[in-house]
This record gives sequence, C-alpha cells and structure tokens, in this order.
Amino acid sequence: MTGRPNRTALMLGIGLAAVIVVTGVILLPRLRPPGPRPAFQLPVTCEETWVLGTYPGHDDFDIDFFPTSGQAWGRPVLASFGGTVTEAGINGTLGSRTPDNPKGPHGTGAGYWVKIDHGGRWQTVYLHLLEPPAVEPGDRVTIGQRIGSVGSTGKSGAPHLHYEQLRAGAKVESHFDGAPSGITTDNREYSVERTSRNCG
Repeated sequence: MTGRPNRTALMLGIGLAAVIVVTGVILLPRLRPPGPRPAFQLPVTCEETWVLGTYPGHDDFDIDFFPTSGQAWGRPVLASFGGTVTEAGINGTLGSRTPDNPKGPHGTGAGYWVKIDHGGRWQTVYLHLLEPPAVEPGDRVTIGQRIGSVGSTGKSGAPHLHYEQLRAGAKVESHFDGAPSGITTDNREYSVERTSRNCG
C-alpha cells in the first residue's frame, strides 16, 4: 500500500479546504472595513423642501420625511444613491390606511419597503410606501430613480417616508449632499428642514 494515497485523508483534506473557502466567502466581506460614505442625496424630488423629524422611541438616527407643502400621499420616493435592491416587498402587515381612508387601521412593521445595497457595506432603507415598490430584489438602481411612493403602510400613524442609512449593518446619522442631517438621537421630538439636490 506504500505510495497509494489514503482515501480518507484525501477526503478530509478536500472537506477542510471546502470549509475554509466557504468560511472565507461568508466571513471576509463582513470583516472588511466599510468604504467611504456614498454621496447620498435626499430620497425626494429635486428642489423640494422637506421636514426631517424624529420623536422619543423612534430609535436613534431614524428619519421621518414630511413635505413642507402639499399632501404627502403618493409623492415619489427616490433612491438616494445608486446600488442594488436587496429587499423589496412587504415587511409585517400592511394595514388599510390609504388616501381615501387615512384613519383606517394601521398594520405592523415597515409595510411596503425597499432596501438598497450601495457597496462598501453601505445600505439605505425606505419604509411605509403606499403601494408595491417600483423595483424588485436584484434590480440595479441609479441615484434619483423612483423606487416607490410615500404612503402609510405598516405601523404608521400618517403618510410619510421613514428612512435610514446603515454602515456595516448599523444605523448611523444620515448625510445628504455631503452634510449631516442633524437627526441623531430620539431623546426628544425635533425636526429640521432640508432641500433636495437629488436631481439625477
């Protein structure tokens, strides 16, 4: 038997190599440090001014968007930077709040929502959309592309867009047009106004 490979040892070696490769594929991207922050823009129509707000219990860095004029229902929700859609559909239950029935029962969770991966371990999420998103998982989107409409699905008290920026899976203060949003903690109710430069 001298000189013949040991079949068991060979199989163990192949199995160990496969485990190392799979582990590297799964873990290395998560261990890699995040890249630079993309040049995010407000997720709303160019030149429109919106109120960005939060309140106690909302969670740090979460932003609710409300227009400063006109109704919120159905306003376009835009990708704040280019990337790949990783989630698009329903989170929780929708409820039945609509423009025709704005005080109807609310649902749970995010309702209709979209999540976009922008590369470099940066992501954005868009919650409470009015109707099924205009994009699907796997779609490539460009900055300023319409991905949905402002609504009040899920656990939502009024039509608005709930928005978050995530770095390596953790929420961080959102920046727009290179400047911090000013929405950081949820220790009190407060808001700021910002004008969109998401002009495609």
